Amino acid sequence: MIHSKTLISIGAAIALLLLLLSAYTVNQAEQVIITQFGRPVGDPIIEPGLHFKLPFVQDVNRFDKRYLAWDGPLVEMSTKDKTYIQVDTFARWRITDPMRYYLRLRDERSAQSRLEDILGSETRTAIARHELIEVVRTDKERTPMRDETLAVAAGEGTLGVLRPIQFGRARIEQDVFHAAQPKLAEFGIELLDVRFKRINYNQQVLERIYQRMISERLQIAQRFRSEGEGEAARINGKKERDINEIESAAYKKIQQIHGEADAKATEVYAQAYTQKPEAAEFFKFTKSMETYRKILNKDATIVLSTNSDVFELLKRGEQKRP
Repeated sequence: MIHSKTLISIGAAIALLLLLLSAYTVNQAEQVIITQFGRPVGDPIIEPGLHFKLPFVQDVNRFDKRYLAWDGPLVEMSTKDKTYIQVDTFARWRITDPMRYYLRLRDERSAQSRLEDILGSETRTAIARHELIEVVRTDKERTPMRDETLAVAAGEGTLGVLRPIQFGRARIEQDVFHAAQPKLAEFGIELLDVRFKRINYNQQVLERIYQRMISERLQIAQRFRSEGEGEAARINGKKERDINEIESAAYKKIQQIHGEADAKATEVYAQAYTQKPEAAEFFKFTKSMETYRKILNKDATIVLSTNSDVFELLKRGEQKRP
């Protein structure tokens, strides 16, 4: 009797063990493929709940059913205008055909590697077909902003003006998406989205950009300096012209006043010295004295003719001396 109970207990334990080994659960974020000795058996299981398999000979292979991320490395590549840039790409994908996915890739690590190969290649191809400005600018509908300082300096020129684009970064991302999507579908992967997370310039390109920025600013500075010097020359010229006009008008006024004063003085002198013959003689005498005062001094040597007006008064004075 004891031996019979022991066998029943052992049998129950074995049955429970087999039940536990054959039962498995699938949650909402998973999809499962059952393999027997490495080969898939049956259809993929995508419904959540409790499921069963053959113990020991069958294995459960679980795959994520949610959106998955691929974050590519920072890769250096060349644009159409031979400018080297570093592009950091990311994508979103999911497993839509778990059977094909399992047969071609087996696990997510292999899928990430294949994503890197395909998306990296398509990204390099797309970047190589476009110039740098197409990769940097977002889209062609966006109106480019213009530096007001550059705009003032450029006038009607093109300094600081971004030329229009034909495609833009969003269009290039779509090109990468449409080119990679059918290639990844062969592995049971649906590509959901591709984006350029970051675009950096190569160090040599950065140096050229800095030099171009310096050159533009120097050009602006030179333009402002030239305009300032021209404005200063115009102001100085106007100042000199105004000064000359003022001085000329003042000199004219002074001469006019002097002339009027001299005329008035002459008129007064004429009225004073023409009243009597003695007054006229006295006027002639005073003028002669003023003339002697101007031409005679202790260092002067004068040679006069005997019939000159200047010598006449001296001769008269010599005759009157006793």
